[in-house]
Amino acid sequence: MKFFIDTANLKDIQEAVELGVLDGVTTNPSLMAKEGIRGTDAVMSHYKKICEIVDGDVSAEVIATDYEGIIREGEALAELHPNIVVKVPMIREGVKAIKYFSEKGIKTNCTLIFTAGQALLAAKAGATYVSPFVGRLDDIGADGLQLIQQIVDIFSNYGYPTQVLAASVRHVPHLIQCAELGADVVTCPLSVITGLLNHPLTDKGLATFLADHAKVNG
Repeated sequence: MKFFIDTANLKDIQEAVELGVLDGVTTNPSLMAKEGIRGTDAVMSHYKKICEIVDGDVSAEVIATDYEGIIREGEALAELHPNIVVKVPMIREGVKAIKYFSEKGIKTNCTLIFTAGQALLAAKAGATYVSPFVGRLDDIGADGLQLIQQIVDIFSNYGYPTQVLAASVRHVPHLIQCAELGADVVTCPLSVITGLLNHPLTDKGLATFLADHAKVNG
């Protein structure tokens, strides 16, 4: 499983890189705004900074919702750096754009996936990744993890190369369950990845080892 960090915060990205387990980054306009990144030039510059830190795919989202606008923005983003993956919303014009990008050799991430049918459409259009939103489905009483399972099964049935990128992953159990279900990628805050480090018995055992070492060695 690949670990992506879902942020535009350069410090968090650097910390994840230093941990040695980061495979990529996902961003969106909300995350950019959270970091105070506003204006086209500033956003494009920030994407470049992220690509300089991360040796892996970096999803950069288009804002346009019309076909021509998606193509124009997507091509501009793809020109920034070879690691850029154009993030396209799951809408009619988005699916058409994904087909265009696929034929041009431009990697894509189809975002805002909430049904297996949407994921299937994106895969058939040639998406590199599909991003089903686990947590947002849980928020409305649906089963986000069941959707991951459906998509993984469908893609396996027909050999689609599109990778299942589990998004809106909010805590460690989410991540582990996505791994059990066979998601190719999980994207989450840094706190979820570092949360994998923690267990009280690990802390207790280490404290005991250190205490015993001190007794023996003074």
